[in-house]
Amino acid sequence: MEPGRGRGPAASIRYRSYRRRWFLLFATCTLSCSNAMCWLTFAPVADQTARYFHISVNQVNWLSMIYLVVGVPFGFGTTWILDMLGLKTSLILSSWLNLAGCALQLLSVTFFIPHDSWKFPLLMVGQTFGALAQPLVLFSPTKLAAIWFPEQQRATANMISSMANPLGILFANILSPLLVKEPSSMPLLLGVYAVPAVIACLLTTVGIRNKAPPTPPSAGAANSTSEPFITGMKMLLKNKPYLILMVCFGGGVGIFTSFSALLQQIVCVRGYSNVSRMRDQPYGLAVVCSLFGLLGFSIYPVCMELGVECSYPVGEATSAGLIFISGQLQGALLILLLPGLARPVTSDGSVCQVGVGAALDWTIPTLVLAAICSLEACCFAFLFHTEYRRVSAEDNEDAAALLAAATQ
Repeated sequence: MEPGRGRGPAASIRYRSYRRRWFLLFATCTLSCSNAMCWLTFAPVADQTARYFHISVNQVNWLSMIYLVVGVPFGFGTTWILDMLGLKTSLILSSWLNLAGCALQLLSVTFFIPHDSWKFPLLMVGQTFGALAQPLVLFSPTKLAAIWFPEQQRATANMISSMANPLGILFANILSPLLVKEPSSMPLLLGVYAVPAVIACLLTTVGIRNKAPPTPPSAGAANSTSEPFITGMKMLLKNKPYLILMVCFGGGVGIFTSFSALLQQIVCVRGYSNVSRMRDQPYGLAVVCSLFGLLGFSIYPVCMELGVECSYPVGEATSAGLIFISGQLQGALLILLLPGLARPVTSDGSVCQVGVGAALDWTIPTLVLAAICSLEACCFAFLFHTEYRRVSAEDNEDAAALLAAATQ
């Protein structure tokens, strides 16, 4: 057990942090990474998935989009679970749902399921279980950082746990094309992806014993869920800075989600781009995609912290949850809209074939994405102004404690 290191002497006496917080952080990161891998398992190999399961590319897109569709209604329940039942219940439930989803995915490609007509429905059920697990872990970083970490470590803990999800997306984009050169390799892929799910389930089930530390690490943690769930929701919907953050940053989440789900269809696995309609530019494409991730995710943990600061004393899971629900909803709409804007490539020089049918020119969809991204970034930069309510509350409480100690 480590003494808390708050802003004043009173904080070091009253609040404490525990070494086990790092284990909780590791378990959360493992679970988030595994869930992201399961979400994006098939998008990087959409053509091979379509051939193996004898389905269309649009059906392959639904394997990713089911996470967004399920995440919107279930997200509201998730915020209640996190703020009312606690982090322990949320993470353990999420790990078992994630493991059940991976198990059903693996079952769909075994010899026990001989009929092709059964494989895809079973696979979709597995994806649905994973989709139920996603909000439970995605909404957790701010909650974990707030109730287990002292105030000077909150942003770092939030950053680490938040970045575990895009790390899983990175692994999926690397491993899926490497492991699936032919449709027959699909069982190997799903077997490999089940391993992190098993590890995450063991870590959370065996290792997480308390929903909160015996002694809070900060004044903010002591009042982490000071507002009832329904009251907190009403407060958020009346909070102008939070609503701007929810729409603009949620839009960024939706753009990244849709881009990740459709990336293989936009930029083919072999490195040819039917966006730019120019060949032999793998390094340029790699740089552009890297900058997209680097610049986009640098603001990710910052916005999560901003959501808590501008909405305090509303529970952290509620404030983070509505932002992600906004992102999931916008991402689902983009995944439905963008393929309809793509046009078939008539040029004989195109070598980008995704599934069945001609390759598509994604110039218009990517321009639409760029326009939406620019608009929401400008709105956020010019309209978002807020005070740091949680920091102010902690400063006031420390000052009151020091005053009380001085008068004794």
